[in-house]
Amino acid sequence: MADTKMTKTVGEHWVAAQLARLGWAPALTRDGLERTDILAVNTMLDRKQIEVQVKTVNGTGPRTSWPLGEKAQQVELHDREWFVLVAVPHEVTEPPRSFVIPRNHVAAAAWIAHMHWLTEPGVPAGRRNAGVGRARVFIEAFLRYENRWDLLHEPTTAVPVLLPPRMRKQASRPEVGLPLGHPWTGSLPEW
Repeated sequence: MADTKMTKTVGEHWVAAQLARLGWAPALTRDGLERTDILAVNTMLDRKQIEVQVKTVNGTGPRTSWPLGEKAQQVELHDREWFVLVAVPHEVTEPPRSFVIPRNHVAAAAWIAHMHWLTEPGVPAGRRNAGVGRARVFIEAFLRYENRWDLLHEPTTAVPVLLPPRMRKQASRPEVGLPLGHPWTGSLPEW
């Protein structure tokens, strides 16, 4: 499945189907709402609403990565903004993999991964110069968020950071840090 529009459609519909199976009433926004592909209301508990941004890529191996540019690195506007990153296997009989992540966690991961790559010790100056808008994050960074649909019942601010501990160490380097205005700036949470 090489067509990127088809890949996007597969991811959005996969997420909508998963949400519906879990008691959320999803509505696709059809590219009409910035930062949100799906709006959903919980029909079984408290009628809370969530906003979901879906990013989908083909492949599920260790080299699988999502492009998470400047828009993905914007911090949340409220505590119900989520990303679901979807990895679609090349084999059509295998189900997609889903990673359910609070927006602020994605913003931090994208920034940290890119800035670490850009300033990695031992790499000669000038060898890497792509801007943060070209950030990509590999699947390994999000493994602990896989199939964590249960997290959607919590405010994003109450979700523990499940990023790899090495990313916390990378973020503490002055040349890496966090994106401007990120709520973890100045005081990284434990993870």
